[in-house]
Amino acid sequence: MGNVTVPRRGYIVGGQGFAMGKMKIFTGSDHAGLDLRVRIVGHLRALGFEVEDLGTPSAESTDYPDWAAAVGRAVRDQAGSVGVLVCGSGLGVCIAANKINGVRAADAWSVEAARLSRAHNDANVLCVGARLVPEAAAFAIVDAWLDTEFEGGRHTRRIDKIAALEVEEARHAITAQQLK
Repeated sequence: MGNVTVPRRGYIVGGQGFAMGKMKIFTGSDHAGLDLRVRIVGHLRALGFEVEDLGTPSAESTDYPDWAAAVGRAVRDQAGSVGVLVCGSGLGVCIAANKINGVRAADAWSVEAARLSRAHNDANVLCVGARLVPEAAAFAIVDAWLDTEFEGGRHTRRIDKIAALEVEEARHAITAQQLK
């Protein structure tokens, strides 16, 4: 990543280097992802990460967009932070999180998908499907995602285009609202 020096088990998020202990991870899930999310939080804390678990607090049925929005907004608002979301498939939280400007959420079902989502897409929110990914695989996916740096280079141009799409869509929404 150029001239950014990162300590062992340090990370680069959005082009900035962070030591493991300084990186904040926001987590959230719906009821279907509760058990796996709790285990992922324990795993991350055991590795020394600062984790803010935003919920859900119980196994009572809840709506995944609420938790995806909470994690997405937290990541957007705190530079250098990342998020981990869990629902039944990982797809619902991923779709919802990607509605938040500045969030690049990826639903990874394999270690390679997790690595590529960071290396090529600079994903800042990882989504995991509790009904589809066994616990050991989920831990490996999370670890690989956190251990992978954004490669920059030609991928930066593509990330910039994603950011431009967000701006364009926000302008379109404002214009459409003004025409009503």
